[in-house]
Amino acid sequence: MSLLADQLRGWRLTTAEILYFLPDHPSLLQSFVWQEMDRAPDFPALARFLSFWERRIEGRLHSVTVAAKSLIAAPEIRLVCEAGRLN
Repeated sequence: MSLLADQLRGWRLTTAEILYFLPDHPSLLQSFVWQEMDRAPDFPALARFLSFWERRIEGRLHSVTVAAKSLIAAPEIRLVCEAGRLN
């Protein structure tokens, strides 16, 4: 499938800021930014990543802030009825 087709089916650029506790200094928080194309509102790619994080990475999660922006919206798509030629 094309990127345009994916976007029309609800896929959008998703950014997550993940705050986690440092394993060696559990009173300190570190920030990690994750960004992928993902499908709102369930965000399966982010859910898989966070599941991986909890299984394999030592830093315990504190919080996750998610922002998603559609790269193309319905008002931005127009049917072109005419085509011209410019010399």
